[in-house]
Amino acid sequence: MKYKLGDFVRFVDEKMEGFVTRIIDEQMIGVTGDDDFEIPVLASKVTYVHGYEPDGGKKSSGNGTDEKPVALSEFVKNGVYIGVAADEKANSVVHFHLINETSFQLLATLTTDKQQVFKGEFAGIIAPKAAEKIYSAQLADLQVWPKFIFNVLFSTKQNIEPPAPLSIQEKFKAKDFSTTKKNLPLLNKAGWLIRLDEPELVIDAQKLKESFFESPAQKIVVEKPVSEVDLHIEKLRDDYQFLDNSEIMNIQLAHFHKALDAAIVHQLPDITFIHGAGNGTLRNELHRQLGKNKKVQTFMDARKEKFGYGATKVLLK
Repeated sequence: MKYKLGDFVRFVDEKMEGFVTRIIDEQMIGVTGDDDFEIPVLASKVTYVHGYEPDGGKKSSGNGTDEKPVALSEFVKNGVYIGVAADEKANSVVHFHLINETSFQLLATLTTDKQQVFKGEFAGIIAPKAAEKIYSAQLADLQVWPKFIFNVLFSTKQNIEPPAPLSIQEKFKAKDFSTTKKNLPLLNKAGWLIRLDEPELVIDAQKLKESFFESPAQKIVVEKPVSEVDLHIEKLRDDYQFLDNSEIMNIQLAHFHKALDAAIVHQLPDITFIHGAGNGTLRNELHRQLGKNKKVQTFMDARKEKFGYGATKVLLK
């Protein structure tokens, strides 16, 4: 298969173009156009559209000539990451980047292991302070992603002892992408960041001993909630597409209770929960819970001109 996920292609026999969003088999691919519909097509029936580069960021030249002398006091020895970010055009595709924030050159390989079927996906040199795309995948297929085997060697022409090689095997799960996205270094885009060269855990025996004699009582600080709390699941979790209905409901209710309790602690006169109209399941459950809370004076549909029937205003005692 000569095409990769994220490649921009044009149909040979039709006036259509789009991005490769699925590798179906050795002959078939899925192409998604501007209408967001994925069309299965023979790989022989499309051709590359040259000039499109899916990802920014500083790229490594891969020839080992990018290393520049660095003062020993400024030499960075740590900072090797995997950055996972959605394609700028085909959002269903994510790209894996090996990010090198160190002053070393990295000699890196990525091998995938899918039920003991191994495949070399990437091998190359990552220059200091550079990033390289090493793999692409469909985020929706996360459950069937292979195991990733990363191997990294550190190299420099300077008189500095390199760290021990990294050999890391990772089987990603939905929870790995449940955290909030952050800005990926060197790529200048939002995504998930996984550190490969985690520093060793150093245990301070004295501090550990002292911790046994600390008072367990800690003052709990409750932050003041906003006056309008949005309970739409996409506002609460980045991995909502991997959650079933019961998990979504539990997360929304937990967020509701946390915000309501905080409003009571801070003696707010009222608070509004935005739950959406939908089929009314979440709204009905919120109303049931509010009806049992002794700190609630009353509740009602919030301003219909602003929220329609998708929000509930709660007046507190």
